[in-house]
Amino acid sequence: MRIAMIGTGYVGLVTGACLSHLGHNVTCIDIDATKIDNLNKGIMPIYEIGLKELVQKCVNAGRLKFSNDFKNGIADCKAIFICVGTPSMADGSADLSYVFSAAEMVAKNINTPVVIVDKSTVPVGTADRVADVIKKVNPTLDFDVVSNPEFLREGVAIDDFLKPDRVVVGTHNTLGHSTMTEIYKPLTNQGVELLITDTCSSEMIKYATNAFLATKITFANDLADLCEKTGGNITDVAKVFGMDSRIGNKFLNPGPGYGGSCFPKDTKALVHTSDSYGIDMDIIHTVVKVNDKRKLKMATKIQECVGDLNGKKLAILGVTFKAGTDDMREAPSLTILPKLLEMGAIISVYDPQGKEHAPSLLPNGITFTDSTQECVTDADAIVILTEWSEFGLLDFDALEKLVKTPTIVDLRNMYSVDDMGKTNFTYHSLGRQPVNT
Repeated sequence: MRIAMIGTGYVGLVTGACLSHLGHNVTCIDIDATKIDNLNKGIMPIYEIGLKELVQKCVNAGRLKFSNDFKNGIADCKAIFICVGTPSMADGSADLSYVFSAAEMVAKNINTPVVIVDKSTVPVGTADRVADVIKKVNPTLDFDVVSNPEFLREGVAIDDFLKPDRVVVGTHNTLGHSTMTEIYKPLTNQGVELLITDTCSSEMIKYATNAFLATKITFANDLADLCEKTGGNITDVAKVFGMDSRIGNKFLNPGPGYGGSCFPKDTKALVHTSDSYGIDMDIIHTVVKVNDKRKLKMATKIQECVGDLNGKKLAILGVTFKAGTDDMREAPSLTILPKLLEMGAIISVYDPQGKEHAPSLLPNGITFTDSTQECVTDADAIVILTEWSEFGLLDFDALEKLVKTPTIVDLRNMYSVDDMGKTNFTYHSLGRQPVNT
């Protein structure tokens, strides 16, 4: 099938490459000429494991193209995916201007039957509003607007797309149903379940999923704080209650607060939607507030573990919001590091993928290094902020010779307290008792 992607950001590029990999002919369109030029040169705008290789493979096969020619890019397409940004506005609502602009461009440039797919995360009712935009611009167009939310985790997005838990499609008519069934047939032939519902339910499913996962993370963080005060071990607590099939063991690891492009934006948008309908969703309101406080609380925790930070060098390992990505959106580091600077700390940073974007987003005065060894040299404490796998394989004997003081504050619980008790490092973590103090 001939398909177009409007937008070559995280969702558009991954979706386009994966659908091309499944056998479809895909054109990814973007108004950013530089981004398109770079993609045609094989230069990716984002870091995602396996993406560059997959894109090159599909380009070489002739099934994946990149263009800023909107009219020719969508010509003869049976499906056009809208994959543009929906950032949070000041009131927490999702900014849909890019979605509506893309819909208007589609309506102006196509006259053959087509399915417009909302792949961007959008509030309930957006599909109907997109349809209204298209009808106003092109009243005679035969089309359907479909909701097809993405469930891609950064760092493992390709696997998530090609081996999904489920595929959700919201549609009101046979054109949308038949087209989306054909698009995802390579996956359903492998046993993936395609769930067809209405557009409003499909849009709500995305927000409900992210809000619930954000709630699990926040609950685990609160439990970790209580464990620290009472002498409990959050690792054991979360492991055991996560064995309950009604709960599940995912998203129960404590950390410095959730970040990224989805959870912060989507929880705020759900709060705004519920408020606009007069529904008090107090749980999600609280989750948003607690997560914001969590990030600042981590700066205080570091100070409690290290002592007066004035003039102390902190070696920060990781600044991206999670491992496996270069994404800095809503990263806890953007709140924690400025606060540590205010406390007088001297900060050195190493992140395997964060050096390109982080310096422009963090305050001046932070030193970015090219290795763990360079970062920790003469440090008064090492702080693990992002769970990159290499930070779980540190050579403590070698590091002990480089640091000024053998202290680690692990905000991702990457090590067991038993293993750290065998080292000469004072080890602080979340929801567990410190060792070697």
